[in-house]
Parts: sequence; structure tokens; C-alpha cells
Amino acid sequence: MATSPLDPRLVRYASAARVFLVVGAFLALAQTATTLLFAWGVANAVGLAVAGAPFAEVLHYVVMVAAAVLARSAVLWLNDVVAARGAASVKSQLRLKLMQALSKLGPSWLSTRNTVHLTTVVGRGLEALDKYFANYVPQLILTAIATPIIVVILFTQDLFTGFVVLITLPLIPLFMALIGRATKAVQAQQWRQLTKLSSGFLDVVEGLSTLTIFGRARRQEQRIASLTNEYRLRTMKVLRMSFLSGFVLELVASLSVALVAVSIGVRLVDGTLTLAIGLFVLLLTPEAYLPLRNVGTQFHAAAEGVAAAEDVFEVLDAASGMSSGRSRKQGALDSSMTDSLGVRRDDQEASANGREFMVTLSGMAPATLMTDIPAFTVRGLTVAHGDIVVLDRLTTSFPAGSLTVITGPSGVGKTTLFSALLGFVKYTGDIGWGDTFFTGAAAARADISWASQKPSLVAGTIAANVSLGQPEVDPAVLAQSLTLAAAESLDPELLLGVGGSGLSGGQAQRVAIARAYYRAIVCKTPVIILDEPTSALDAVTEDLVISGARHFVDEGRTVIIVSHRRSVIAAADVILDLTPPVASSLLATDARAAQIHEAEVSA
Repeated sequence: MATSPLDPRLVRYASAARVFLVVGAFLALAQTATTLLFAWGVANAVGLAVAGAPFAEVLHYVVMVAAAVLARSAVLWLNDVVAARGAASVKSQLRLKLMQALSKLGPSWLSTRNTVHLTTVVGRGLEALDKYFANYVPQLILTAIATPIIVVILFTQDLFTGFVVLITLPLIPLFMALIGRATKAVQAQQWRQLTKLSSGFLDVVEGLSTLTIFGRARRQEQRIASLTNEYRLRTMKVLRMSFLSGFVLELVASLSVALVAVSIGVRLVDGTLTLAIGLFVLLLTPEAYLPLRNVGTQFHAAAEGVAAAEDVFEVLDAASGMSSGRSRKQGALDSSMTDSLGVRRDDQEASANGREFMVTLSGMAPATLMTDIPAFTVRGLTVAHGDIVVLDRLTTSFPAGSLTVITGPSGVGKTTLFSALLGFVKYTGDIGWGDTFFTGAAAARADISWASQKPSLVAGTIAANVSLGQPEVDPAVLAQSLTLAAAESLDPELLLGVGGSGLSGGQAQRVAIARAYYRAIVCKTPVIILDEPTSALDAVTEDLVISGARHFVDEGRTVIIVSHRRSVIAAADVILDLTPPVASSLLATDARAAQIHEAEVSA
């Protein structure tokens, strides 16, 4: 909206805007017709009355004026109704698309943005679109339709007035552009200050308990007061600019109308212009300037919504630039081999640059009990954060019916791989099933249940958090999920606060695991991924959580756990150690796997 009166992205992202523009165009035509009818009726009624015409002849135009007034009132009412409903529909569509875009962009993109700013955009920012749709856009449509029609009619009725209006009319958008350039920076500063105020207030609220403990809560009053005062000053600057704009536009329009009025008066005196035509032209002249003046005035009133819409479109553009998730076929990966005893050998898969990722597999080859699904595979996966390459052309597979543990020291790329499998970070390479890969890992997300390092609980009951995203809670599945996550002692009806407050760190972690299990059971997802699921648990509870994961392994699902804890690694069927060989040795899950690896290294 910054580069044109009406941003085309608004029409592209919100279909309700298209309907609003079409209906608004018809209402603008109707409003223009009532304006012309009113001016024509008044001009002829006064002209005939002054000329001493019969009352019946004058009454005809009086009725025309009354009908025009009633029709104009009805059109203005309809315009308000359409504007209110259009604004509500557009806001709803933009919010929905914004939430879908944020889900598509994922945590990696969100980690580089101010989430408080995004929250302000979704809430206060989009609500400010009411003024934009109720006031600015209708005036914009009216300007595009009414002003040209009125100018043409003025030319047909009085050539001099038409030329005066045609010459002076461009002065209004000229002054609007000049003032707009001056106010653009002020409006942007006001919006940024609002975001800063929201962020500062949220920081204080979130850290209030800590601030109170250390006796620093009172000191935040001055900070909040300072931010509030600065926002007040920014707002006053915007208002001053708005009043200045309104004054300039009114001055230009008033001088132009005065010039027309003087010329009409002179020509009425010398008899070169009839009273009816002169009055008709005089009534129409302000109507030629009025829509443009209102556009300038209402644009300032809707400036906050315009700025918020810019931020919304930025997010939607970023999401639309991501690749879709259509599947495609490629060559199959080299499958893991088993020896004559049915024990899997260690498979050393090297990336293209020679860096080796060690994959240890132990135990009998698992049978796929759930479905005959191929291994969840990764080929040539590369993930970089800026100039730092975290994963460089990783190739591996996660067998069905097995518990795979991704391990390695901090910073080696465990969580990055977790995020890549879910499509939450940009990557190059292939992710998919067997020899079927996806252009974007988001396509496989429907087949994955996961729990991240942060529980990310919401206000509500434990049952609502576990069944998050499901329309109805299945009590049996809920109880099973809590049991498998070692959280059966928690009351499902326990009401949690914002961010899951009311639970300890370990309890929140188990509720998040139960949520992943609930989704796996209800949606029958073949893959479960858990990122550091036992980091806040004691040894006994950790064993129970691992046993719960084993339940899904026994069903033939693929369970992937990101962890560096030895007890979790020891329970694995498959270990993907991302540690470079020069820095650490291969971790083995049992003596036989270690012997196999040692023999292969010696060879």
C-alpha cells in the first residue's frame, strides 16, 4: 500500500476484498447519480421559483430533490454496511492466511522475527483495517468513479468551470504526495514505537516474578512510562501531520470553488449564464474536489492499518515464496544390509565432501507391523544458518519399526536435523520415503508427530493441550497417551495458565510428549520425532518415557529421538552420531555392535 493507493496484494490474498471493490463501485455510481440528481433538482427548482414559474412545475423538481436525498441516504447506509462487513471478512481471511503462513514458515523463520510485533500485527494492526475499509477505500473508489464523471458534466454545462476544475484538481494529489512523503516516516516511527511498547510491556510481565524477587519491579515503571510517553509523542506528530494535510487540501479546494463562484457571479450579472446552469455548476464543483480531499484525510486516519497490512503482506510473500510439497521420484538410497544372522551391520555413509556420519544399527531387523512402509530417508541434506553450514550433504535413513537416536555434542546439528525433517528450516537435498522424495519436507509433516525441546503449552486443561488440534478429545486415547508419556498421575482436567504455568518443567515436557503420542495414535502417523524429550526428567521417569516410545516401535513405527543422554542412546536400535570422526568415536548400543564396528574400522 505504500507504492500505490490500493496494494494489489490485498486483492490477491483476500478474496473478500474483490467483492468489496465490485460492490463499492456500484455504490459509488449510485452515489454519484444521486449527487447529480440533487444538484439538478435544486438548480432547476430555484431557477423556476425565481422566474415565477407555477408551483406545480417547481414541485416536480422538489420531489426530485427529496427522492435524491432519500436515495443518497440509503446508498450511504449501504456503503457503511458493506464497508463493515467487507472489513470483517478481509480481516478474517488475512488472519487465517497469516496463521497458515506462519505455520508454513516454521520456528526457524519465527526465531529471526519479533514475535510480539507479529502478535501486535495480528491483533491491533489488523483491527485498524476497519478505518481503512470503512473510510479510505470507499473514498478511493468514489474518487475514481465520481470525479471523472462530474468533471465531464461540468465541461458539458460550462466550459470555463470545467477548465478551472481540470487545472486546479491535480493540485490536491500533488499536495497529498508532498505531505505524504513527510508523514510516511512519522507513521512508520509510530508503528515501530507501538511494537516497542508492546514488547517492553510483555517483557516486564513475563519477568515480573524474577523482578519482584530481586526488588527491581518498581524500576520498570519508569521504563514503561518512558515508552508510553514516546508513543504519545509519535501519535501527536501523526495527528499534527493529519491536521496540516486536511488544512492544505481544504485551502486548495476552497480557493478553487471560490474562483468558480466568482466567475459564475460575474457572468450571471452580465447575463451570459442562466441561473439554473450557474447554480447547477456551483453545486457540483465542490463535489469534484470532495472525494480527493476525503481520500487524503482518511488515509491518515487509516495509516496504522496500512502499516500493519504491509507487515502482513511481508509474511504472506515470504510464505508464498517457499516451495510446495509435491512428491517426486528419485533413485533409491542404498539400503542397510544385514548379515547372515539377521543382525544389521554398521553402515558408514559419507557425505560428498568426505565428512562421515556414523550410523550404528544393532539387534534383529525389525518387522513392520503397522504397514509395509519404506524407511524414512534423507539424501544430500545441507542446512546452513547464514554463512555457517551446520549439516553438509548428509545421507542416511531411519528404518521403520526401530528407535533411532540422533546424538552428538551441542551445536553439531541435532536440532537442525530435527527441524529440517519437519520442514522448519530451509535446506537443500531430499527427504521422503524410500525412493519417493518431496520438494519440501512440509509435505511429509502430515505423517509425523513430534515434540520439540520447548513444550509450548497453552492456557487450558491438560486434556486440551494433549489433544491440541483435534476437534474432539478421545478419553481412551488421552489416557493411553498420558500413560505412555509417564504422565498418568496428572489430572487431565487440571487448568493450566499462559505458557502452561502450573506444571514443573518435567511435567510440561511429558505433556508435550503425550501430545505427540496422541497425534500419532489418532492420525496414525508412521513417524514420531522427539527432541531432547528427557532433558528435565529423572532416571526412573526417563526409563518410563523410553518404554512408551518402545510401544510405538513395536507397532512398526519409526521413532526418532534427538538426545545426548547415555541412557537414551543405550536404548536405541539405531544411532546417528553427527560427531565428526576426528572429534569422537562411534557410540555403540551393545557389545556386538561395538565389535562389528571395531572389526570394520580395523579392516
